[in-house]
Order: sequence, then structure tokens, then C-alpha cells
Amino acid sequence: MSNSDVQQPATEEAGGRIAEGRMPQSLVGDADVPDEVECDVLVVGSGAAGLMAALAARHAGLDVVIAEKEAQLGGTTARSGGWLWVPCNPVSRRAGVADSLDAARSYIAHEAKEHFDPARVDAFLAAGPEMIAFCEARTRVRFSAAPAFPDYHMSVPGAAVGRPICAIPFDGRLLGRAVHAVQRPMRAMTFLGMAISSGAELGHFLRATRSVRSAAFVLRRLVAQARDRLRYGRGMRMTNGNALVGRLLASVCDAQIPLWLDAPVTGLISAQGEVRGAVVQSGERRVVVQARRGVVLATGGFSHDPALRKELLAFPARAEDWPLAPAGNTGDGLRLGRSAGGTVAADLAQPAAWAPVSRVRWRDGEEGSYAHIIDRAKPGVIAVLRTGERFVAEACSYHDFVAAMREACRHLEEVEAFLICDHRALRRYGLGFVKPFPVPIRRHLASGYLARGRTPEELAARLGIDVPALARTVARYNAGARHGRDPEFGKGGNAYDHYMGDADARPSPCVAPLETPPYYAVRVMPGILTTYPGLRTDGRARVLDAGGLPIAGLYAVGSDMLTLGGGGYLGGGANLGPAMTFGFIAGRDLAEGQSRPQGRQ
Repeated sequence: MSNSDVQQPATEEAGGRIAEGRMPQSLVGDADVPDEVECDVLVVGSGAAGLMAALAARHAGLDVVIAEKEAQLGGTTARSGGWLWVPCNPVSRRAGVADSLDAARSYIAHEAKEHFDPARVDAFLAAGPEMIAFCEARTRVRFSAAPAFPDYHMSVPGAAVGRPICAIPFDGRLLGRAVHAVQRPMRAMTFLGMAISSGAELGHFLRATRSVRSAAFVLRRLVAQARDRLRYGRGMRMTNGNALVGRLLASVCDAQIPLWLDAPVTGLISAQGEVRGAVVQSGERRVVVQARRGVVLATGGFSHDPALRKELLAFPARAEDWPLAPAGNTGDGLRLGRSAGGTVAADLAQPAAWAPVSRVRWRDGEEGSYAHIIDRAKPGVIAVLRTGERFVAEACSYHDFVAAMREACRHLEEVEAFLICDHRALRRYGLGFVKPFPVPIRRHLASGYLARGRTPEELAARLGIDVPALARTVARYNAGARHGRDPEFGKGGNAYDHYMGDADARPSPCVAPLETPPYYAVRVMPGILTTYPGLRTDGRARVLDAGGLPIAGLYAVGSDMLTLGGGGYLGGGANLGPAMTFGFIAGRDLAEGQSRPQGRQ
């Protein structure tokens, strides 16, 4: 295929539905895969990093194949918030955000500390804005800015607001039958099967009982969701990470890139120190893929692999943690990279991107994890250990919350905490999977997900929390909270806290006393958004061997690549921003034909 074969993006406004004739091979079962295939590039994995690598290579004129081991595509991206942390990107600039690459570099250097890699960081900062511009010019991917969204550590030199951008909602009907191949959002993170966009849309849902405009918005969304589920079996308004995958998939369809599902890669093909393809399992058949330019590993890390978790995450044996990534994220990329001579780096400040989670059980017996991203920041919510003591400013980032929880629980039986609120806060904001008024809470009480007590002491006794200690903690917190202050931990004391809190609350968007009985609690544990240890790579996303030399024809992106932040979490979208940027870098580098260094044996 040549450059002229690549379709230009059709706009949604123009009714750009994907034609059946342009569906990727094997995605809709319209073509059989032969026993031997030749292409320029094989991409292993179909999250945002892999899809971006495929699109960058294809639009540069290369023949690309994507192999996805799961029956559905999208990986962890499809379950995510769909945010990308990309300093100086054109979307934010158009929204009036002032930023500089030097400031961003300083910020990353402070966060990564001894793991700061100047070559990779400079490559990311230079290519990030180019990747966003490429998306807008050559694909269906579109983003919205968040000019007030702060970095997670605003006191650090170089921190700024407005760096994250988010994929805008996408009409899944434009994908035709292919929409059913996209992984759906996690059930626990939806309301009646509907994923709600952060920002203005979420605000409407939280204000639905206090604003006629918000109530009308919510009603329209519920009606549309019900209609779509009856007609299509799922909601067609794709949001967050689902929207990002939907847009990338539509672009893959436009570019006519074959995308094989149920197609795990079982081994790499190497010769004379170069990776020249891979073996793909397709049902009972073994398919040999000869990749003339190289292979891109984008399999999503190893959240679900016990052996690699034990080796690389170094959890305390008693720690309980829950992966939020799909079950197929079992370290395939790391194993393939190692088999070709790649090395894995694991000595990080934090070995994973964390989020506190609670476990939800439905009447049909299914269980799932709810990630507590925003509820902790709301006024009238605190977090305590089983000792009854607080341990963190609850409005901090989800990553920092779990890091603090793990540290505080080093000498306790389990790594756990309890989010506690009063009746006023629960019915206004909800707590975890429990939704605000008027959604009933009875079933959550009956299932044990939500605990209730007439007093803090009764709640503590019900949960096995130190009773006198919790009573003292609540009293001590309330003394300052009545004036909107938290002298002990400083909740609500920075721009990020305020952004995640309730802007309408007075005197503080994050701090209010717990004084309206009854009192409620939800137990939370460490959850893994993605793993941080990964293959060592250079600024061109090429996998490096033990001597620091690139392995010809082998690239790693996303969670298969060692994290850019050294175990720190930079801001909203700090996983997806580098993932897509290095996918773009890898695809472009492959197209330039410089992936095979001279003189390497």
C-alpha cells in the first residue's frame, strides 16, 4: 500500500460512518488470515499507544498489521478517563493556556528524580505537540482542553495548569458493527451502564437535584442511553477512554489497517541480532508475520501476571491490590522484549500507577472495582485507617493517596482504609459506587458495600475500627472543618484539591464537618491502574539491550516501556500522554527506515 491509499479522515459532521468495505480484516470476520503474512510493521496490542504507532506508520506509507490477543480491542485505554498529559499541545494553546517546554522539563525532572532520562523526556516534549497536531490533521481523534486542570504537584518547579486534554465524546454508530469490538467501560464506573464524562457533564449529574438545567441534561442522557441499549445493546455515546479508542479505531478503519482479534503473539522472529517479525496464534493456526521494518510492543504491562508482579512490584505479601486493567495484561511485551535481549528496569519510587478501589458486587454475582478518583476531595469526606486515624490530605491525587496508604499500613495486617462521610455529604456527592440523591442506597447497605452507624462510634464498632480513636479523629477534624480548614493535613490547601472539590461549597470546596447523622463508610484498597517497570528504551522508543544499544527492529511503547516519570505521577493523563506520543515516535521512526543501526551484531 502507498501513501495515496490512506483515506483522509471523514468528519462526523459530514456523516462519516465507516463503510463495511473499509473494516479492518478479522475485526468483522470478512477475511481469513493466511499462514504467512508480510508487512512493514507489526504492532502487538490495540490500546492507544499501539493504535497510534500503527496510524503514524501507515500515514507515512508503511504496510501495517495490528495483532490483539483479546477478543475485544482497546486495552486499558478503553477503561480509562481518556486524558492525555501533553505540555504545550495545540489544543490547550488555543484555549489560552500559557506553558513552556522548559517548565515541563523541570517539572518532570523533579518528579522522576534519579530516574530522569533527558533523551526520552526531550523526545516526548518535542513530539507531544506534533502528535496532537497529527491527530487533528490526519485522524478522527479530537480533544477538548481543560484550561484549569492543574498538575498533581503544583508546588513543584515547572508545574502548570491546562496540560491535560481529553478525547471528546464519539458517536459509536459511526463505527457500525465494529463498535461491539471495543471494550466497554468498567461496569462499576458507570451509571445504568452509562459512562459519564468528567468536567461539565459530571457537574450536571451532581447538580441534577438543584438545577433545572442540569436535571434536563441528565434526563436527555438517560433517555438516549435507554434508547441505545434497546436498539444496539450498548450506549452509543462513547466517552472518556472509550471515546479515544472509538476515534482511533475509526481512523484505523479509514486507513485500512488490518486488526486481528484473538491473535496473541507467541514469539519474536530474530536473525543476526535483528527482530524481523513474530509468530501469531490465530485459533488453532500458527501465523508467521514477516515484518520488514520492525515490531512494536504495546501490550499494556503486567498487572495480571503473578510472576512478574512478584518480581517487579515487590508488594508486601499481605497487601491486597486490584488491577483495573483488562485480564489480558499479563506481561507479554516484557517477555517478548526480554527474549530478544531487552532489559527491564524496576527500581522505581512507586512500582505502579495507583488508585484506591472498593469492591462492588451485583445481584447477578459479578464483582468489579470502583476507582475513587473524585469523591475523596469533596467536603465532608475523610479517610481513616483501621486504627481510626487519618493519614493523608484526602483530596490529593489517587496515586499519592494509595502511596500514603501503603506507607501508613506497613505495620498493619492489611493495606486498607475507610472513606467516611455524614448523611449530608453522601446524599449530595455519593461515595464510591453509591450515587447521590435521589438514587436509593438500600441495596448498598444490604450488600455490605456501604456501612452505616448512628454515630461515629457505632460506625467504628461495625467495621472493626478503633472506636475511641475514630471519635477523637472526627471531633478533631470537625473543629477546623467548621471554618473550612484542615490544620492537621491541609486538605483543600492547593489548586489541585480545589479543582477536584465542589466549587459551589462554602467556605471550602474540600472541607466540611461530619455532623449530620447517620454516618457512612466504604472500605478501599490499593488498585493498579497500570504497571510502571518496563523495557528500557531510547528517545526513539527502540528497545535497548544490556549494553544500552538498540535492538534493531524492536520498539516498546505504553506500559511495555519503562515509565517516563520514574514512579511519580505527573498529572491527569500522565500515562496516556507519553504512551500515544511514543507510539507516534515509533511509527515515524519506522517509516524513516533508521531502525536498524549499522555495526550491531
